[in-house]
Amino acid sequence: MMAGEPILELKAVERYYVQGSKRLTILNGAEFSLKRGEMVALVAPSGTGKSTMLHAAGLLERPNGGDVFVNNRACGRLSDDARTAIRRNEIGFVYQFHHLLPEFSAIENIMMPQIIRGLSRTEARERAAQLLDYMKIGKRAEHRPAELSGGEQQRVAIARAVANAPLILLADEPTGNLDPGTATYVYEALEALVRQSGLSALFATHNHELARRMDRQVTLADGKVVPLG
Repeated sequence: MMAGEPILELKAVERYYVQGSKRLTILNGAEFSLKRGEMVALVAPSGTGKSTMLHAAGLLERPNGGDVFVNNRACGRLSDDARTAIRRNEIGFVYQFHHLLPEFSAIENIMMPQIIRGLSRTEARERAAQLLDYMKIGKRAEHRPAELSGGEQQRVAIARAVANAPLILLADEPTGNLDPGTATYVYEALEALVRQSGLSALFATHNHELARRMDRQVTLADGKVVPLG
């Protein structure tokens, strides 16, 4: 794929939920494209569908209409196994809450998705150690999540998300649970990692200051994706 071409596209995506006799529409013909190497901020109030859009983009939910394309491949009608394989190999996720496995050390949390993909423990540990060093927490590799600060836990979660060298990183309020100083530090580490690796990132956030540092900003209005500003 050439630089500048879309790596992720939502085309006329519909997403709704039925509650009794009522239908709650969240995405209403949403159109969005994310180019290779681009960082886009999705800025919108709670309840407008940010998480739903990220779940659809990340193949965690099937759209009721339209389709999602990952690396030019239509994914809406793929089997669950095929969608799982795409998520495992091509998409990384970071959430507001780190979701680290508490019984494992930081480095083991990062090794796990690599081992599931088929790497040896030696290869997985080597890459995990490199990522921890890059995120400036290499000295905390053997610590369990409960022994890490909130910012350290989130940096481990980011390293885990990119451990399998995905094409796309989807981040849902990854700094929303942190104090402003820590949030800025974690975002800068994430941005450096994205820029260095050539990842494409869609970053849902309430933080307008961080959003302005990205390549562009979009929001959701009446179930559609529209430019912000």
